[in-house]
Amino acid sequence: MASAIKVENLSKIYRLGEIGTGTISRDLERFFKMKILKQEDPFLRIGEANDRATKGASDIVYSLKDINFEIEQGDAVGIIGRNGAGKSTLLKILSRVTSPTTGKINIKGRVASLLEVGTGFHPELTGRENIYLNGAILGMRKKEIDRNFDEIVDFSGVERYIDTPVKRYSSGMYVRLAFAVAAHLESEILIVDEVLAVGDAEFQKKCLGKMNDVSKTSGRTILFVSHNMASIQNLCQSCIFLTKGEINHIGETKEVINKYLSNQLSNTLKLSEIEERKGNKDLIFINGEIIGVNTDNLDSVESFSDFTISLEFKLINQLKISNFKIEIGINNNMGDRVAWISSNNIISHFDLLISNKITFLVKNCPLAPGDYTCSIFSEINNNISDWLQNVLPFAIVEKDYYNTGKSLPAGQGNILLNYSII
Repeated sequence: MASAIKVENLSKIYRLGEIGTGTISRDLERFFKMKILKQEDPFLRIGEANDRATKGASDIVYSLKDINFEIEQGDAVGIIGRNGAGKSTLLKILSRVTSPTTGKINIKGRVASLLEVGTGFHPELTGRENIYLNGAILGMRKKEIDRNFDEIVDFSGVERYIDTPVKRYSSGMYVRLAFAVAAHLESEILIVDEVLAVGDAEFQKKCLGKMNDVSKTSGRTILFVSHNMASIQNLCQSCIFLTKGEINHIGETKEVINKYLSNQLSNTLKLSEIEERKGNKDLIFINGEIIGVNTDNLDSVESFSDFTISLEFKLINQLKISNFKIEIGINNNMGDRVAWISSNNIISHFDLLISNKITFLVKNCPLAPGDYTCSIFSEINNNISDWLQNVLPFAIVEKDYYNTGKSLPAGQGNILLNYSII
């Protein structure tokens, strides 16, 4: 089968702080060797891996380093890795949003990409107008948009608001409309970053079904970044696992996911150190912790006990705030959402913004033993402020919960029922 994407020796570096090498002589040396002699940048060698957990000695970091892979036409490929592994950078390079520092990419066919919530949308324009605008940005001709317009609107489920300015849309409605446009573009390659998680579970399932359909029936190539391992496993035949900008493993999806999960909980970061985050950053999370109330063991909780999730944040911009909420989704080790809590369900005032801290108390935790992570989300004035995926890992510890001396079998669900026989 023909190759749709071929990546050879791809690297992307960023210089921290000032632009340039630091001296005129080094700048001239770089210019002469790269532009005149067509050689590699001589200063790339001082770069180091993009490890956000440690402070490096170099001011040049590799967001991606020596990436090589080939994807055949019609394949659905998942890209997984921790926050900051280089997933979004790779997709931006493949989508031609940014250029690589070194290496070569061969892409056969037109690319449709969905990388950020609301990318290509103008807030003052209506949904109808933005379909044509976004379609044109993605490479659609007007006749093509006209032909697919009704199907796009029907798939998005926002027909009632199609002539309303999108600045009044929720983030979920943004994603619905943006995905509908990208999915119905008659392109050979569809690239989707971790944006579908903004939508509700029903729409996520609908999107995955659509991507599965266009991959198998239309022969389109799909690159899909997600922290939801179940979605990756259902959609993708193969998978690429990135670690610190380098390829850790490429192979069959289940094999790669198992390797990723075995490494997932190690080397966790402070929230303030995570650079791969979505939102306008009016508010950002800077720290968080999970504590079992009965055991006082950080990051360790017992079923049927209480625990707290505390988040510290800071407001970056002074705003007139009309509404505000913080939400936490709890995911199992496959990325499936097993629980959800929101400040919006409990409080309607903004005292949190004064204290810059919120603590959720979860009572009688019903989760079964296993490893879990949190996805934390903030929204101000209907706009996403900060959104971090798969952070604050914690474990529900094994224990003889039923006082029988028997261990609990694995794979029997994520909820542990407090039951008895009467």
